[in-house]
Amino acid sequence: MVEKWKVKDTGLAKDGAKKIRWAEKSMPVLLRIRDRLSKEKPLKDLVISACLHVTKETAVLVKTLQAGGADVALCGSNPLSTQDDVAAWLATAGVHVYAWRGQSQKDYYKSIDDVLSLDPVIIHDDGADLITRVHKERPEWAEEVWGGMEETTTGVIRLRAMERDEALKFPIIAVNDAKTKRFFDNRYGTGQSTIDGIIRATGMLLAGKNLVVCGYGWCGRGIAMRASGMGANVTVCEVDPVKAMEAAMDGFRVLPLSEAAALGDIFVTATGCNRVIRKEHMIVMKDGTVLANAGHFNVEISIADLDGISTKKRQARPNVEEYTRWDGKKIYLLGEGRLVNLVCAEGHPPEVMDMSFANQALCAEYIVKNKGKLSPKVYNVPEVIDSSVAKLKLETMGIEIDQLTKEQKKYLKSWDLGT
Repeated sequence: MVEKWKVKDTGLAKDGAKKIRWAEKSMPVLLRIRDRLSKEKPLKDLVISACLHVTKETAVLVKTLQAGGADVALCGSNPLSTQDDVAAWLATAGVHVYAWRGQSQKDYYKSIDDVLSLDPVIIHDDGADLITRVHKERPEWAEEVWGGMEETTTGVIRLRAMERDEALKFPIIAVNDAKTKRFFDNRYGTGQSTIDGIIRATGMLLAGKNLVVCGYGWCGRGIAMRASGMGANVTVCEVDPVKAMEAAMDGFRVLPLSEAAALGDIFVTATGCNRVIRKEHMIVMKDGTVLANAGHFNVEISIADLDGISTKKRQARPNVEEYTRWDGKKIYLLGEGRLVNLVCAEGHPPEVMDMSFANQALCAEYIVKNKGKLSPKVYNVPEVIDSSVAKLKLETMGIEIDQLTKEQKKYLKSWDLGT
């Protein structure tokens, strides 16, 4: 029999409540949505299972889904990103939460199985581990799921591969690809929180350091932008010629990683791919090089290769492992190669998660309203939802924008009006 919840210590709930209240102050869009859902109850009596980072911001989303009538089950999408006090509060608030910081791989997947045991009809995922687990371990139940949402780039990549292979059994909405998510959460959220994680872990001064960003997607753009703003000399490594050109025109040096490896003081991976930083790069790195990962899974930095070239390893300080190479030079790995912003800091600021999770909540409602109408494929967030989130965010920020006149609308829809 599955336990109702499993967390580190429910005695931490009081501290979790304080964190959640603090996050809510900066998440007005989600609170407005919560107010409406609490009156309309579109999720009444529905089981929703989620595999998300268990943070104060996620708790605000969970409370919103509960307000809409849902019975929510939650597990962590990363073994080291759970905020134990937040998990404790959720457990006391009626959430079936199975998460604690420092889970083993066995515990991690057991927690995923626990949230699935409640037979959800809607799934919220971050990295696609929950969705793929349904397909692999409970394919018969996958047919009963109405739909799901995916929060991050890595997960969307996996799910689009499932769609191509005709393996996907229920519709997925790629929340990650919403403009109000990707342009803001990925760029400004990841940019700030990644730098925050590096500084908290190391106490380093970034000014004057050579910082190498691997990957120039929206996350990489944000990291490069914020690192440059802190005075770092930024180099970008890319495999996409268009993104590489964009990085160059944004003013960053662009090099192959084989050349940048010997120059960097700090390396940050943000690619969604595996084995980005490997042995051939590590053996030429400078003494004292710092390695950090901002991608979802801990596969971007090859820890096996790092172990292979090292003669000893020790914990230099919390969340910092010191590897000593055969030649005596040291390399420092942050957060065990997992998401540096969540392992070494608190993750994205609530202001950007306000938009990301607003999309999550509204897409859950959309799936309910469109039950049986969506095919098993990956969909973009409906434009009307994306736009409504942006409008709400502007309103809560006190920002007004212009409106098209009737004449302008007519002009933009015509083809025969020229000069």
